[in-house]
Amino acid sequence: MHITHVNLARGFRGGERQTELLIKTLAEQPEYDISQTLVCRRDSPMRQHLQGVARLDFQTANHQLAGHFHFGATSANKSQLVHAHDAKGVHWAYLHYRLKGTPYLITRRVDSPVKRKWFNQQCYSHASARVALSHIIKGLLEDNQCGDVTLIASAHAHLIPSSEATHHFRDDFTGKFLVGHAGAVVDRHKGQRVLLQAAQKLEHQAPDIQFILLGDGEDTETLKTEYSSLGNVSWLGFKSNIADYLAGLDVFAFPSRNEGLGSVLLDVMQLGVPVIATNVGGIPDIVKHEQTGLLIPSGDADALASGIMRLRQDVALRQRLVQGATERLDHYSPQSMTASYWHLYQTIVSE
Repeated sequence: MHITHVNLARGFRGGERQTELLIKTLAEQPEYDISQTLVCRRDSPMRQHLQGVARLDFQTANHQLAGHFHFGATSANKSQLVHAHDAKGVHWAYLHYRLKGTPYLITRRVDSPVKRKWFNQQCYSHASARVALSHIIKGLLEDNQCGDVTLIASAHAHLIPSSEATHHFRDDFTGKFLVGHAGAVVDRHKGQRVLLQAAQKLEHQAPDIQFILLGDGEDTETLKTEYSSLGNVSWLGFKSNIADYLAGLDVFAFPSRNEGLGSVLLDVMQLGVPVIATNVGGIPDIVKHEQTGLLIPSGDADALASGIMRLRQDVALRQRLVQGATERLDHYSPQSMTASYWHLYQTIVSE
């Protein structure tokens, strides 16, 4: 089987990481006997990340109209299926279907309704399958009445930290209880301002707590300026070896305002770090309150500060949440996600 994946994102966020993870895991399973093409932008970071993956080639498309007629003989000319991984990729897949008749499926990653425009309706209704990462996305797609929706969750990346690097990170904060966050610094989505407000509330109440912010984005400088007086906040920026830092945290805080699923939570859980997150979007699919983590209302800095204090003071609670999360991780493994997609691919191709 030959599968063409399409992801035309400019940057590199959770959706791109999941696209990579699926491509790599498909390539690693000899029983699938699969070759693959990734249609992506010329400057996509995925090109570098996926170099060396067996039986994978690349096709350049910087927008939805590009890349439909330049495939080589071993590439998507023989593709049996197109898998669209982002919004622009959905448009590309539909156009390719109209041009060449290749069936396609869509993975929807965001917890917002598909805009009821004619072109969007055409894209979603003509897809052979629609996949949602979480129950809330599944419900939104079903409301759109474009066809059946399959639920396939994201996967943890099975990150392996360097114990030496993690110890070095911890040594910089000796005696501190580390509360960390990782994600694109875009407050309207990830809610970093709420975390900083919680840090402000706890600065004098619990001076041993240090807040670690990992990542970069459009709101970084604004938030740094607004909260420059806080001595209990450390901005570490983007880290390619993110596992080394996540593994060194005592608690992971995830105050997102909206979230399709929040796959970074799976990585944190896999590393044995307890989580506190907002009760929005697909997060409750992963974080079961008092079982695999703590849930708080969106935008509530008081609840976030109180939850952090509770976790700091209750070692048994932290251990119980980590144990609960660990017991559920098999459902979110790369192999489990890939097997679900492989079954769907086979179903579509055999129709």
